[in-house]
Amino acid sequence: MNIRGDIAGGLTAGVIALPLCLAFGIASGLGAVAGLYGAILLSFFATIFGGTKTQISGPTGPMTVVTASVVVALGGDMSLLIMVFVLAGFFQILLGVFKIGRFVRFIPYPVISGFMNGVGVIIILLQISPLLGGSNPNGTIEALMALPSIDINSQSLMLGALALIVIYLTPKKISAIVPSPLLALILFSLLSYFLNLDVKTIGLIPSSLPTFIIPQISYAHITIILTYSLVLATLGSIDSLLTSLVADSLTKTKHSSNRELIGQGIGNMMAGFFGGLVGAGATMRTVTNIKLGGNSRLSGVTSSVFLALVLLSFSDLVSYVPIPVLSAILIKVGFDIFDYRLLKELKTAPKCDLSVMILVFLLTVFVDLIFAVGVGVLVASLVLVYQVNKVVKVDYQKDEDLTIVSIYGAFFFGSSSKIANALNHLASKKTIINIKEMPFVDLSGIYALEDEIDMQLKNGYDIYIVTNKDQNLYSLINLVGKDRIFDCLNDAIKTAKS
Repeated sequence: MNIRGDIAGGLTAGVIALPLCLAFGIASGLGAVAGLYGAILLSFFATIFGGTKTQISGPTGPMTVVTASVVVALGGDMSLLIMVFVLAGFFQILLGVFKIGRFVRFIPYPVISGFMNGVGVIIILLQISPLLGGSNPNGTIEALMALPSIDINSQSLMLGALALIVIYLTPKKISAIVPSPLLALILFSLLSYFLNLDVKTIGLIPSSLPTFIIPQISYAHITIILTYSLVLATLGSIDSLLTSLVADSLTKTKHSSNRELIGQGIGNMMAGFFGGLVGAGATMRTVTNIKLGGNSRLSGVTSSVFLALVLLSFSDLVSYVPIPVLSAILIKVGFDIFDYRLLKELKTAPKCDLSVMILVFLLTVFVDLIFAVGVGVLVASLVLVYQVNKVVKVDYQKDEDLTIVSIYGAFFFGSSSKIANALNHLASKKTIINIKEMPFVDLSGIYALEDEIDMQLKNGYDIYIVTNKDQNLYSLINLVGKDRIFDCLNDAIKTAKS
């Protein structure tokens, strides 16, 4: 245990988290203090109960965008929103308890990429208006429609532009000591205050720790509540586990995925109960923590305690932070979320995967985040079925009145019609169907095979089956008889010829 490294890493991660959680709180529609509450509670409880010792958790861009959608959908009703957050955490705990976390990684990469790129664009579009001095739009369409009519505040634009310059152009030597987002926040908050600039600020926030709130269930909104809580749980789980993998690669350790989901769930439930913003494992903060020597749970606790001290001791100063500076910080976050790995390979990436990514991206930005992911997974699944079906092969060998049909590839609902049609055109008196090389057979494949065999038998043909024990196709015994099922092709040929 490296106490000095844990404290240094935790404090620095907290410093990085401060401007981000304030900005995420504003962007979510719940206010800056909700971002602080969420960062404090989630960082503490996810660290204590989670499965990644060095992970720093808190509000993140993707979770904030979904939360903003929930706020709009529920009309800002805090009791209902808390119910969504608490359920999201509860579902994460269930994912960990039932060890379902490993299945989260089966969401196709093009879907995740399209979603992340879409979230990045949404964050950027939603922050243009407040950066220019306008109001916060409720969605991307509204943000785009409002652009021509924004009454630009020159002082707000100046602060936002200067903040972006500092964020992007601060030398690495300086940003290693003071993160550029925090530097921009401090500099331009002081500038705005002493010059008495006419710009919007965060305003007064509570200078005390949050109070426990009992959520309420509204059966009129139960569908929205369950839907958004499941989406937040899934997204938070993906986000956290990906960050855990990054932490593993840096520390040369191995995290516990299921325990991490339980810890994230407890953290999000606690954040929800106290009116905080839900979140996930934060990659940038986690990497910073590890690089500065953090290697135990003390670093996450330190980050949480630091933010709590800021809330209790410096809330008056935080109230003067200009909104355009926070918008500049979020615009940087939006660009950081883009999946540059895939964007660099647009010319060489498989067209099917690229099409799925673009579809999810467009639906995320212009329709709905939940709908986008659902459609993306469905389309990606259909594309996979099509591609697997293409490699299914049916091979024929004819020897007088004996035909050997060997089937290679997966025999499932996507390929069952293709194989059934091939079997239907057989005209040999004796047929050996060799399915031993099929990696798996699903129920659709079994029924299709049984139907074709039954038809061949009714036409007076003799059918022999070559299979293996792992395929569990015992139902074929009732059709062809136990003496005509083999596990060796040569034995089937000898029997058929004799």
